[in-house]
Amino acid sequence: MTRTPAERAAAVLAGDVRTAARLMRDLDDEVPGAAETMGLLHRHTGKADVVGITGNPGAGKSTLTDQLIGAWRARGLRVGVVAIDPSSPFTGGAILGDRVRMQRHSADRGVFIRSLATRGLLGGLSRSTRDVVNVLDAMGFDRVLIETVGVGQDEVDVANTAHCSVVVLVPGLGDGVQALKAGLLEIADLFVVNKADRPDADRVVRELELVLELEGGVRHGWRVPVLRTVATENRGVEALLDAVEAHLAHLRATGAWQTRLRARRQGELTDRLFHALRRRSEAAIGRAGGMDTLLDRLDRGEVGPDALVSELLDGAP
Repeated sequence: MTRTPAERAAAVLAGDVRTAARLMRDLDDEVPGAAETMGLLHRHTGKADVVGITGNPGAGKSTLTDQLIGAWRARGLRVGVVAIDPSSPFTGGAILGDRVRMQRHSADRGVFIRSLATRGLLGGLSRSTRDVVNVLDAMGFDRVLIETVGVGQDEVDVANTAHCSVVVLVPGLGDGVQALKAGLLEIADLFVVNKADRPDADRVVRELELVLELEGGVRHGWRVPVLRTVATENRGVEALLDAVEAHLAHLRATGAWQTRLRARRQGELTDRLFHALRRRSEAAIGRAGGMDTLLDRLDRGEVGPDALVSELLDGAP
């Protein structure tokens, strides 16, 4: 039986995992009615702490995320996870590698893990990431973890989505700090040197501490720490969790938590606006006879590009 958006929203708020999973899928696929359900849920969001785990490929983000889930659950907190996976070149869907690595939590009703495909988007996130975060928030999860895809320097969208951004590095990637200078270095609220039992771990820690010292070491009233972990052995995870919790407490005490939530909502609104404008533009092009027809008019000199754009926009409903 098909349920109305109001019925689906009520089921999600009641913790119905199957309804929530289907809604997440429908939001990702832009199925009619999903956005209306999300609209009903939106007023119930804005409570969960959102933590982003980002960094270079091979840094051990999935293993670290898996350990953080366990540590938060041991403290009695419910944890939602949004794992951004590379898109399959054949189906466009998520390869689901991250969900496989977190399989030990599959029977825990206090954990919900959702994998999303990037679908070709840069920035380390999927188009529907914020929607899925909001669904988990509305369901009452205390912490929502976003693990980015690991694309490298451009992986900075998480800073506009999460309250706390954890940047993970590992020794053995050459000049680690230089590898981050294009973006990741600037978004970190916490640095983690994972696989810290490897040679050169001390050098990476010293480099990061030097960079932070040169810039004063304090960002928005928060002194950015450099932590060490060996995620495969669960070493350093409790210290990392304590640092994340301290940062979240700092954000709430200073009012920055609400500021970052507002930034996330601004991103949501901007994304939706651009997506709607793109769809209207595509529809306007179709009504005008298609792109080839428009290019033919340009080739014949009947109209200039700016005038043609104005003509299309003026005719868009």
